[in-house]
Amino acid sequence: MEKREIGRSGIKVHPFAFGGNVFGWTIDEKTSFEILDAFVDNGLDFIDTADVYSAWKPGNKGGESETIIGNWLKKSGKRDKVVIATKVGKEMGPGLKGLSKEYITKAVEASLTRLKTDYIDLYQSHDDDTSTPLAETLETYTDLVNQGKVRTIGASNYSADRLKQALEISDTTGFAQYQCLQPEYNLYTREGYEKELEPLCKEYNIGVITYFSLASGFLTGKYRSEADLDKSQRGGGMKKYMNERGFRILKALDEVAAEYSSTPASVALAWVIARPGITAPIASATSTKQLKDIFAATQLNLSKGSVELLNEASHY
Repeated sequence: MEKREIGRSGIKVHPFAFGGNVFGWTIDEKTSFEILDAFVDNGLDFIDTADVYSAWKPGNKGGESETIIGNWLKKSGKRDKVVIATKVGKEMGPGLKGLSKEYITKAVEASLTRLKTDYIDLYQSHDDDTSTPLAETLETYTDLVNQGKVRTIGASNYSADRLKQALEISDTTGFAQYQCLQPEYNLYTREGYEKELEPLCKEYNIGVITYFSLASGFLTGKYRSEADLDKSQRGGGMKKYMNERGFRILKALDEVAAEYSSTPASVALAWVIARPGITAPIASATSTKQLKDIFAATQLNLSKGSVELLNEASHY
């Protein structure tokens, strides 16, 4: 399992990122620690979170995921074994959002405190902030890099046009440049990334870290009828995938999984990993048992024929 560089940052990771949104949401600290230990003990090293995770859970206020990761880093002593990615910009409370210099400067200190670390490997703009000049945001990140608080930066949920503007500003000013993009991308949701963002990322050698890599769990194959929608807290969001195309994709995943004695989830992740230009897909697990699909995906080298079968089934 070869490591892949995040853009041109010099930071290399194994081609899978654990999604930390589940920490403090669907799993408690004890289970989170068990999963993080198993994740690293199996040779993986990339953990993605955000300051806002998991503010949506009743009783939470945001910062829960970072806090759990920080407590684990302190207890385990494994800071040097992992690459930590977090994000800034989503609303953390009244007036606490965006990518202004004033806000980022405060937010990064809060994240560092929760993570119990003195540096963040990858700091990402969680959303585009059109009310703040791109140059102000990039200059602020440059200061953080120069201070040693951030190693490199990335963007999430940017349009191709806005991302290109940001990259061009860095080219002309010498400010820190976004080294990766975090878009929604999976076998079902392909068009938005492939048509506009993929060519730009290739042109600028931007790493790509995909979220919803399993389409919120639909591509695991456990949601095949309306009767299955109660299987998890995310089940209600599966209806949009339950159509002719969605079921065609599941059929292809079943075929390839049978060929490799694998699972639909492993194959779906392996398909993303095999896409040229992808650095790592993000996916989560709520038990060490679920981690097995992740480990299997990183070892699964799909044949050209298998990739073409999945491409054809998911054609948009």
